[in-house]
Amino acid sequence: MEGEVHNMTRKQSVKEGVMTGLPIMFGYLPIAITYGVLANQIGMSMGEIVFMSVAVYAGASQFMAVNMIALGTGALEIILATFVLNFRHFILNLSILNTWRPLNLKWKIPLSLGVTDETFAVASMNKERAKEAHAGMFYTALLLVAYVSWVVGSFIGVLLGEVIPPALSQSMGIALYAMFIALLIPSVKKERRVGLIAIVAMFIHFICIQLGMSTGWAIIMGTIFGAGLGIVLFPREEASV
Repeated sequence: MEGEVHNMTRKQSVKEGVMTGLPIMFGYLPIAITYGVLANQIGMSMGEIVFMSVAVYAGASQFMAVNMIALGTGALEIILATFVLNFRHFILNLSILNTWRPLNLKWKIPLSLGVTDETFAVASMNKERAKEAHAGMFYTALLLVAYVSWVVGSFIGVLLGEVIPPALSQSMGIALYAMFIALLIPSVKKERRVGLIAIVAMFIHFICIQLGMSTGWAIIMGTIFGAGLGIVLFPREEASV
């Protein structure tokens, strides 16, 4: 079986990559559509909405940015908040590069641009494919399926935002909170310290708001303090397990 895997043609590698990426596509589409609807609801143009998905390609950050734009937050605050929230991508890429060690640098650089939480998890589960003759084609297909589905889903969301009733589109705003809760609960069940970090981050955000700080800076401060507490509660040796 192993010999067959290593002898796959480019076409077979691409097909395997697409099939492996399909579960991510089915997960991304509804979230991307919701993002498109919400962004359209606050007055962003189709070009702005789709370009954000093309250039940023980060669901949580895009939802956060849309919320901050709706609140009238300044551009600098949005950029800083996005940077802080997406800083984990540096860690993800450093980790996945170990998996992609057999690949040439010409593959590693472009592939790193497509790493998200979900593609990182799926690529890590298929680390043995990095030794294949056409491993770059496999991972490219996998990451492109996820990327294209996110961009296309955003576009569909814009179109739906033009036709669905305002009351329905407004109710979709709960999707942001539902998404974060869905990501948080499994982690809290596995490790209660994660719940403590979330509570501290929320408390810092609340205190900053009460002190008159803008929503954007409050989000940044909550994220920074939460991340700092995570470093304390999860020593390096535990994180490497």
